[in-house]
Amino acid sequence: MTKTAWVFPGQGSQAIGMGADMFVLPEAQAKLAQAEEILGWSVAEVCQSEDDKVSKTLYTQPCLYTVETLLVDALRSQGHTPNLVAGHSLGEYVALYAAGVFDFETGLRLVKRRAELMDGASEGVMAALMGFDRTELEQKIQETSDVVLANDNNPGQVVISGTAEGVDAVLSQVKAKRAVKLNVSGAFHSPLMASAAAEFQAVLEPVAFSDAQVPVLSNVEPIPATDAATLKERLTRQMTGSVRWREISLQLADDGVERVVEVGPGNVLTGLIKRTCSGLALTNVNSLAALDALEQS
Repeated sequence: MTKTAWVFPGQGSQAIGMGADMFVLPEAQAKLAQAEEILGWSVAEVCQSEDDKVSKTLYTQPCLYTVETLLVDALRSQGHTPNLVAGHSLGEYVALYAAGVFDFETGLRLVKRRAELMDGASEGVMAALMGFDRTELEQKIQETSDVVLANDNNPGQVVISGTAEGVDAVLSQVKAKRAVKLNVSGAFHSPLMASAAAEFQAVLEPVAFSDAQVPVLSNVEPIPATDAATLKERLTRQMTGSVRWREISLQLADDGVERVVEVGPGNVLTGLIKRTCSGLALTNVNSLAALDALEQS
């Protein structure tokens, strides 16, 4: 049997209309109603709003979590199961749901508060760099205060995070094929999120986690784990810690994974993995049509 990993994208993969074909399913209606009760607004309406409301952090994260968990449910209903799971930033919450660590409601309540805190963050900026000298970049980051490597996505694509002055200093000193500042409210995955992380810790602490049914690769610690306390401790560090996606990609190959299924809108993660690990079969499940195609493959 082919060893398979499910991976879940985070903020930046959202798109207007995502999940629309699933929202009409009877089994999805109950979760959408539950989500509206928790959030105070409709995931389906926000996802289909032409004003791109879905790209505002406050809405993006709960919408992605809801859409991706619906896809997980659909995959499971057709008999699919993963051998390993991982998620990029927000996607780690879906990975934990898929692994049975907590139920839909518990995860959504955590994601709701996370989105509120991150949406309210106003300190710092983030910038993506593509096509650069890694040694040079790492040296400049070390030499510059208040800047960290926030997302280590693959050997040729990263995101840095920190104060506006610090990020500008790094961008001015590192040659890159492309560098662009991201439209986000703060310096996510950096020490500048410490205040928000402390508030979130108070919400996360009393939540009961179960041992995972399949190993989870965490953003801050890309080593397979199933222990509930370990997974929870790793999640507490996620808001201020780096997303070590390049290492997660390498770990998938080291663990003998042969097939990676990206569950969620877009194909960001399979694109990143393809540039890090050749030889893995890569599939995207972002709709019912894609799920049907998976059934036939």
